[in-house]
Amino acid sequence: MKTEEQIKQEICDIGKRIYDRRMVAANDGNISVKISDNEYLCTPTGVSKGFMTPEYICKIDGQGNILHANDGFKPSSEIKMHLRVYQKRDDVNAVVHAHPIFATSFAIAGIPLTKPIMPEAVIALGEVPIAEYGVPSTEEIPDNVEKYLQYYDAVLLESHGALSYSDSLLNAYHKMESLEFYAELLFRSMQLGGPQIFSDEQVEQLYEIRRKFGMTGKHPANR
Repeated sequence: MKTEEQIKQEICDIGKRIYDRRMVAANDGNISVKISDNEYLCTPTGVSKGFMTPEYICKIDGQGNILHANDGFKPSSEIKMHLRVYQKRDDVNAVVHAHPIFATSFAIAGIPLTKPIMPEAVIALGEVPIAEYGVPSTEEIPDNVEKYLQYYDAVLLESHGALSYSDSLLNAYHKMESLEFYAELLFRSMQLGGPQIFSDEQVEQLYEIRRKFGMTGKHPANR
């Protein structure tokens, strides 16, 4: 089992990844990890995710109360969104929120990622819906995200960004990376005249592959 210090370092490492891959700009985005039934480590507000060190990371409880934070740091106001995911998904141990360019462009345009265009995206994500717009830092975003949590492991946030979550921080990050890759491929294929869409039969074949792999999480294949 990883120590808190190791988890803090992993959060910093993933923060640098999302920053280096231009999934966030300036101080955007936030990351959290569940470390016990009522304890979470999370990134602070007002800090670039590409330049964090372990002492930046805050600890909170399930109500968002600060259990520990070094001077000058406090949890992101977006932590409400993370906590709602943990409340509704017992299988989730990490949440990543970012603003990847292509995925966020679809979110701004109001276009969900629902076109089955490549096997890996269909197997890993299935579909990525859009949670309706909510004012940042309020309960509106958690309320709008909640309706999708039991069916998907990633959602777009209308005019805002994207959210992914999984049983580990690395897997939550990988879902964000896969989501952005899917969005970029869809965007570029649209510039070439439109993607070729898999048939319902082809989609079901891919869903069956996912079921045979015994992949965890929520996915249309499991309905």
